[in-house]
Amino acid sequence: PVQTELVESAAAAADAAVLNASGYVVARRLATVSSKVTGRIAEVLFEEGAAVTEGQVLARLDPATAQADHLVAARSLEAARRSLSEIEVRLADARKTLDRNRSLVERALVSRSVLDASEAEVAALGARLEAARADVGVAQARLAVAQQGLDDLLVRAPFSGVVISKDAQPGETVSPI
Repeated sequence: PVQTELVESAAAAADAAVLNASGYVVARRLATVSSKVTGRIAEVLFEEGAAVTEGQVLARLDPATAQADHLVAARSLEAARRSLSEIEVRLADARKTLDRNRSLVERALVSRSVLDASEAEVAALGARLEAARADVGVAQARLAVAQQGLDDLLVRAPFSGVVISKDAQPGETVSPI
């Protein structure tokens, strides 16, 4: 059932304050934001009083050294992959030679030492192949570390909020400490 009521405003309430309170507004969360690594600030992307969202880039550190490390890591990975490919080709050829030498030994056309040398070559190249695969894995891990180094140059907001203080300017060196 719906009920309706007649409401009237009090004549004296129009000029008087209905509620008067004083107090402080305090942030629920407060964080001092710093870089993960020591470096020179290249760019600051906010001003005091600016609203920021979680994950927003607040500043960038100079990437010159980290970019060089990343380039070296990428080229090391490329070199390791090329070395792996070369060893795979050599191993395939050594296996063919081993098969031919087995056939020739069975027909007594070459000595057993030729077959032994072919078997040793296949075994050695197999070991080099495993080492090259491990080198590729190490190079991939090094590239991932270099990429993380580049990512660490970005200072991000840990949560959404309002910036109350900007304590660093471009050109200054900052540290996580």
